[in-house]
Amino acid sequence: MNSQTIILYGFLASFAAGMMTTIGAIPCLFIKKISAKFEDTTLGFAAGIMLGASFFSLIVPGLDYADELWNSKYFSVLAVLGGLLAGVLGIWSIEKYSPHEHFVIKEHYDGEHKEKILKIWLFVIAITIHNMPEGLAVGVGFGGGDLGKAIALAIGIGIQNAPEGLAVAFSLLTIGYSRINAFLIAAATGLFEPVMGLIGVSIVTVFLPILPIALGFAAGAMLFVISHEIIPETHRRGHENWATGGFTFGLLTMLSLDILLG
Repeated sequence: MNSQTIILYGFLASFAAGMMTTIGAIPCLFIKKISAKFEDTTLGFAAGIMLGASFFSLIVPGLDYADELWNSKYFSVLAVLGGLLAGVLGIWSIEKYSPHEHFVIKEHYDGEHKEKILKIWLFVIAITIHNMPEGLAVGVGFGGGDLGKAIALAIGIGIQNAPEGLAVAFSLLTIGYSRINAFLIAAATGLFEPVMGLIGVSIVTVFLPILPIALGFAAGAMLFVISHEIIPETHRRGHENWATGGFTFGLLTMLSLDILLG
């Protein structure tokens, strides 16, 4: 398979995964509110899939690719874990130095036009940060050339994007946005994934030796999002058991996809 085909597949897969955010947001067009317990459970499910994808579809394949390239387990571990640390620090830096709100917004505002516009863009920035590592991970996965694992990763990311789209849309409804605006903003956040997917697959396809580092980077970025954004949100309203159940089911779902398709 030539590099142009791999890049095309990586872009299309990350686009499809991003569009699952749109599908997840559809219920907000018909339902005004979902329970906090359901929201925390589905976000826990998303976190479980992301954790499984980080290890089964990124870190482990990264170590395998590195071993094939350099025939040194020590250098392989150093490259992948170095990439992972860079991913954590990279997303942490973006998160720290860009203005944003955390993943689930429940705070009401006074309704002035300028503040509404500010809230919208702060929220969009937050979701952009969240979706960057996901799109990057899908693109990098396809750049590795193992279509089975790459497809499993894309499906897993796509599945966990649906509850994220749901949570984003209904969070916007709670602070006064109309159904259609909440849907459109939630859908738009998924468009950042194919952009990052295209960047990821293009870079690792052209510069194959950086693939293990890129896989580690994508894993580290996702692990940061899981620990810093998603899990704290699912545990702050007293639904820890439901969130943990969703997390476990998400982890098992990603493991099953990796075994069946990888």
